[in-house]
Amino acid sequence: MMMKGQTVAGASLLAFALLACTTQSSQTSGPATPAEGPTAKASEEDIEVTLCDGESKTVVPAGEVPDRATGEAVADALMTQWIIEHPERDWEMQTRAAHALMPAADNSHLITEEDGVDRTYGKISERDVETWKRETERVALMGSRVFHSSKELESTVGVSCDMCHPNAANTHPETYPKFQTQLGRVVLLRDMINWCMQHPVRAEALDADDPRMRALEAYIYAQRSGVELEYGKH
Repeated sequence: MMMKGQTVAGASLLAFALLACTTQSSQTSGPATPAEGPTAKASEEDIEVTLCDGESKTVVPAGEVPDRATGEAVADALMTQWIIEHPERDWEMQTRAAHALMPAADNSHLITEEDGVDRTYGKISERDVETWKRETERVALMGSRVFHSSKELESTVGVSCDMCHPNAANTHPETYPKFQTQLGRVVLLRDMINWCMQHPVRAEALDADDPRMRALEAYIYAQRSGVELEYGKH
């Protein structure tokens, strides 16, 4: 029940283990009545239920019998609260829907079918290939998110990269390193990104290891997938 999409799965367990996952509050008169069967009365105290994140909470009223329906209602209430408090939970899906992203390369041909096949880094499984693609695209997606957001870029004038380069158009990462007139020297892609950060975007330059810089480079390269590398081209 810690992650989205697990509400129903956790409901039945929660219904029969409320006391193990809760704290007591709002005491009323009279001692708690132990359950003796499906129709037994619940505790005469309201039960405060806390989600596994330690923050999201809901209350089961005193006298409520902890059956499956109660558990599902509690789980739904907790997860609804969690979703409201975490609006960024679906950022990958939202970014994909809002902005086109070129897919990462298909490496399925590298999957080792037989133990005797020699690979430089050992046997490659289907899971390996899926992991490479998923994690690579995730970094590029983060770059897309930063590229299209003046807030993520911390622009002081509300300018984002996509205002001049929709979906990373006309960035030509395949032509770097090259002599760049604006800087008066040969530069890498990250140098040009920082020039843009400091001038049209009006934000602080990014360190080379800043996650946003790495993500921006990944996104810009991803959007030019399939274009021939030709460094120095103007």
